[in-house]
Amino acid sequence: MTDAPSEQTPMREIVERGLWYEEFEQGVRYLHRPGRTVTEADNVLFTTLTMNPQPLHLDAAWSAGQPFGEPLVNSLFTLSTLVGQSVSQLTRGTLVANLGFGAVAFPHPVFVGDTLYGESVVESKRESASRPGQGVVVLAHTARNQDGVVVATASRTMLVWLREAGERQAAAGEETSG
Repeated sequence: MTDAPSEQTPMREIVERGLWYEEFEQGVRYLHRPGRTVTEADNVLFTTLTMNPQPLHLDAAWSAGQPFGEPLVNSLFTLSTLVGQSVSQLTRGTLVANLGFGAVAFPHPVFVGDTLYGESVVESKRESASRPGQGVVVLAHTARNQDGVVVATASRTMLVWLREAGERQAAAGEETSG
């Protein structure tokens, strides 16, 4: 077979990663797929792991008598899922730290069985004045349900590697672990 790589030529490797600072583009909507269908187990587990005794998330009989008529999915599960959906596309292996969240809103409830679709837009970016080789990126995250209704929004400020410094950091990590 002639299509096989030569034994003398090493195969090129590509590591899945997020974006370096230079790759974040303003005026682009990053769509995070696949979506995530929320289950009752997700809601109960997240709510109990975080020690939240709110019956609105845990008690179907009680929730039936409330304005929405059924349990609501814990809003922090919704926020966590939204941010989590962005990781492989935007920050996997390129994030230095999350610096904070602002302007979080939940304009529409999420119910068990809803599917969440995340998207992100770069609001601003600048190189860090105090941390050479790193940059500050502010994202506007939006979660929509299966009907396209916005169920969550959040602003997220994060510190990410510039390509050269990030590649240097990754290589140094490989030397110490290998």
